[in-house]
Amino acid sequence: MGLSLRVTLSAVLIGCLIGLPLGAVLALTRFPGRAGVIVLFNALMGLPPVVAGLLIYLLLSRSGPMGDYALLFTPAAMIMAQGILILPIVVSLTRSVVEDLWIEYEEQLRSLGTSRIRSVPTLLWDGRISLLTGVLAGFGRASAEVGAVLIVGGNIAGHTRTMTTAITLETSRGNLGMAVALGTILLLITLTLNGAAYGITQWSGGGGR
Repeated sequence: MGLSLRVTLSAVLIGCLIGLPLGAVLALTRFPGRAGVIVLFNALMGLPPVVAGLLIYLLLSRSGPMGDYALLFTPAAMIMAQGILILPIVVSLTRSVVEDLWIEYEEQLRSLGTSRIRSVPTLLWDGRISLLTGVLAGFGRASAEVGAVLIVGGNIAGHTRTMTTAITLETSRGNLGMAVALGTILLLITLTLNGAAYGITQWSGGGGR
């Protein structure tokens, strides 16, 4: 359980640190090929987890460009795999939210002498509630992921075994009681986080969209 939360939360944090500013910049800038980049990130939201796992495996394997770092079959590799799954979700939602906010507040921000890029922190803050939904969507996808972490983590007991891979293992062993118990715990964690997010939204009065 501890490893599952550590890996998933780390991947979500990395995905947000990269995805939020990237999505905002993508929303506010214009450059050749921008439409193609947007389509790419939208398409990657449906990236099969096993493909993400395979890409990280090839990157970290001994013959890969990062093979010398010996990261394969470690929690770091699992974080990278989950991060790839989360990033497109955060980027795409952030781009959509920030684009809408810029349309609404463009005149006001320009009257204050604020450029598009300098408006990024303001728009991200104003859209924080909507963006929280995207972050939770990313967490949900990562926490329920099996294929990618199995490929790059190896499901090593006490080292890279997460709740999802443990559920798969126990089910294959016929130990359905343990599998159901782990699945229930995972579901409760997800419900708790979503409940907390809903509480924050209600407490803020729905502010920040």
